[in-house]
Amino acid sequence: MAGGTRITETTQYLTFMLHKEVFAVDISKIREVLEFTSVTKVPRTPQFMCGVINLRGSVVPVVDMRLKFNLEASEKTVNTCIIIVEITHDDGEVTVMGALADSVQEVMELEPSQIEDPPKIGTRLRSDFLMGVGKHNDRFIMLLDIDRIFSPEELSTIQAAA
Repeated sequence: MAGGTRITETTQYLTFMLHKEVFAVDISKIREVLEFTSVTKVPRTPQFMCGVINLRGSVVPVVDMRLKFNLEASEKTVNTCIIIVEITHDDGEVTVMGALADSVQEVMELEPSQIEDPPKIGTRLRSDFLMGVGKHNDRFIMLLDIDRIFSPEELSTIQAAA
């Protein structure tokens, strides 16, 4: 699998929607889910970065996952939420970040037999941020490797903004 990790045990995932598609992140990487709140824009940051929020006294950067995946920008609705995730860098450092999602679906368990390797898209398109594709009730679920979505340079920019 991407990043050299093969899913060999039943794992719980938090599923969420981005533009009619279902994505999921290993529940161990999730701190909490917040209702959408006002986000303070930070100048001169990448387009996918919404800004920062105050989370119990800590400044936490928030990114629009739709924009990060080259989808149209999120439209805020009553279901829009911020998923607080922990991203572990290659050097072991951890960044706490908010990921804007259209809505949170559920926490589900997937068996290794329900997960296929990510599709081979060729060398020009990155798919190393996908741990695999889950199958559940005739739907595909993109299983994200949250630690690999952002490049080291993007993480530095995001951290500097916070």
